[in-house]
Formats: sequence, C-alpha cells, structure tokens
Amino acid sequence: MNQGRRSVLGMVMLGAMEPLFAAPPAPGASLRALDAELAAIAEDPAMQLASLSVLAIRAGRPVYEAAFGRRTIGPDRPAAPSTLYRIASVSKLHTTLGLMRLVEDGKLDLDADVSGYLGFPLRNPHFPKQPISLRLMLSHTSSLRDDGGYSWPNTTALKDVLAPGATAMWSAQAAPGEYFTYCNLGWGIIGTVMERVTGERFNALMQRLLFQPLGIEAAYHPSELPPAALANLATLYRKRTTDTEIWDAAGPWIAQVDDYHARPPARLDGYVPGVNATPYSPTGGLRISARGLGVVMRMLMQDGMHGGTRILKRETLERMFARQWTFDPARRSGNGNGATLDGFYQAWGLGNQHFPDKPGMRLAEGFDAVGHLGDAYGLRSVFAFERASGNGMVVLVGGSSADPEAQKGSYSALARFEERILTALHRHAILGTNVGQ
Repeated sequence: MNQGRRSVLGMVMLGAMEPLFAAPPAPGASLRALDAELAAIAEDPAMQLASLSVLAIRAGRPVYEAAFGRRTIGPDRPAAPSTLYRIASVSKLHTTLGLMRLVEDGKLDLDADVSGYLGFPLRNPHFPKQPISLRLMLSHTSSLRDDGGYSWPNTTALKDVLAPGATAMWSAQAAPGEYFTYCNLGWGIIGTVMERVTGERFNALMQRLLFQPLGIEAAYHPSELPPAALANLATLYRKRTTDTEIWDAAGPWIAQVDDYHARPPARLDGYVPGVNATPYSPTGGLRISARGLGVVMRMLMQDGMHGGTRILKRETLERMFARQWTFDPARRSGNGNGATLDGFYQAWGLGNQHFPDKPGMRLAEGFDAVGHLGDAYGLRSVFAFERASGNGMVVLVGGSSADPEAQKGSYSALARFEERILTALHRHAILGTNVGQ
C-alpha cells in the first residue's frame, strides 16, 4: 500500500469560506500519529483496503486529509485526496440537497402527492387511497420496497415499472407513513420528479443546483466526467475468487465498477428527461472526491453559505435535518415501527441519517452526528458531521480484501475497520490527542 500525502488544508483548497467556528488545528504530533494509524489500518492483512481517502473538519476548519493505497490496480495508480469515488448511498444526501433547492424555488412541495409531478398515479395497490409524498420517500416511510428492483435502462419508463400490478414494489402490511424500510427505489422516483418539473437531465440539473455553485468536480454518471476527472476516478474492488462472488482474502483484487482504463464508459444516448432517472442513480451513483465532500460539508456547517454565495436557506436545512423517524420498539403492537437492519438504522431526517452519541447508534464516542453512509461494489463511505460544533469526517474506502460483515465492529453496526478509521480520525484530527499511542 502506497501512502498518499497528508496535509493540513488551507481555505482555498476547500473553498474560500471564512469559518463560523474558531478553533486551532489539531497538533502536528497527533496528525503524524494519525498518518501512521490509518496506514496500519489500510494495510492490515486481516482486512486490507484497496484504497482509503479521508478528510476531517474541526470547528468548521479543514484540518486533515490523507489518501492511502491505489485508485487502480494493474495498472497501479495511487489514490489522492482529489481522487473521485462512486460514493454509493451518500449520493442520496446530495440528491436531497438538489431537491431542497427546487422546494425553495417553489417547484416542489414536500407533502404534495407525487403523482401530480410524475404524470401518472403512484399508489401502493394495497392502500390505494393513500397518496405518496416526497417527504415519505425521503424518510423511507413511503411503503415502497426494492424487491422488484430499483434501476432500469433509460429505454424503460418508470410508469410501466410502477404500473398498478407491480405489487413487488410495495409493502402489503404497512401503509404509507407507518413503517421505516430503507428503500433505494424512492430516489429513482425522486430524480425523475426533479427532471419532470425542470425538463433537465438529472446530472445537468445537479450541476446547476449544487456542484457548479460550489466549484466541485462531480457527476452522477462517469460518461459525463471530463477526461482529467475520469482518469482520477477510483475503481472499486473486492478480493474474491475469479469465478464466483465469494470473498477470498487470498484471491486477487477484482474490479467491481468504474474500471475504465481499457475503454471509456458508455454514454446515455437517447435519454429523455422525466421518464426514468435511474440510469443516473440518484440513489448511489455520485462520483466525487473526499475533498469535494468537504466543500459540501462546510457549506452545510455554515447554514447554506459558500463564501459569499447562499446555496440553501438556513430554514431549508433545518427542515431537512429535522428528525422525521425514530425507531420505537413499542410501536405496531410491540413489533417496532421500522426495520433497523440489526440496529443500523435508528433515526432519520429528510435524506439523512442521524447518529446520536449513544451506545449502538454513534459513529465515534463523543460524536453526535447527522449525515449518510454508503455500501456498494466493495466501497464503504461515511459523510457525517455535528451541526453544533462544526466537527465532521469523510471516509471513502475503495474496497476490502474480506467481507466486512464477517468482522463486525464493537460499538456500532459498522464493520470493525470502519470503527477504527472513524475513532482514529475523531481522536487525532478533531480532539487532537495522542491517547493510546
């Protein structure tokens, strides 16, 4: 594993913003210890990481970034803080930011029946009289399910996939608003709604609403990245046997997605906005760097401001991060009001997960955060911050040599290596201590 450079970031690197919080950066000795600890985690034979890119923000100021490992293997190219990753479900939070801008512009209402935006009725056939709203989809309480799939070619219309007879897409037991079940399908519908009310392709829309105002290189489809950014895109890997999907730590690194060194990604030719946005994967397809995610995080910490430009209103972010659902085991006759995935999901806002500083729910001790996690094609991602303190962490892992579920963490539903990374970042970069070294 080749360690990338580590640096204490300046204001220009993450956007020319004056911090709202005032705190000195973490001590240099603690950051040097963090370099060594993260390198050891990335190189651990029990769970080797193909690549790792991290960023930490303390009291609103970026204090640490580092990259380890290789963004591509064979040919070997080192990862860097500017390396782009397909960040999986952390994409949902960013899709939500674009959606909330359209809400501000009066183009969308969070509580309106989305059927009016889609141009066809969207109803759970088991509860046909109850409308589905954007709020319900954003909080995973819409009664939609992923059992029938959540991504289709752009030649397929969502109105055909979601026809009244498509019962696999819906819960037969829980009506809209009654029960939390994490559902990717909702974000494909959300992206299609956004296209319907603007007439723009989803990626172009997100460029206009979010990434261009923030000065970030990012895209929801690899074919729409410029050549330099595409060359800096991480391939996602797993170690497994060559002829099966079984994890094998002794096997080779097998590319899972975004392997474009031999041929470029296919373009979305013939795409019609407002018909089916799932080829852009509003649910998980965003390619962006840890450094770029730091720009988004600081904008959120500064109540929607980026430099002298307002991206989102403060009251919009208050609505977005307000608690919409909290797991209650006593609800629904003692069966609980949601599927927690073995405790992984406990609380939710609009397009964002809440991580209270409580046993089983926290990301790191003393870190009471909101944000999102991601898990797809070998990647693991974390985007989490404290709104009150201005402390935040970004973690992007480009693949692991063994099944993360086989090495569970000790204090959360995360994998052990994720806990180790987050604990090290929090202790050294945010608290600025060398405890345990």
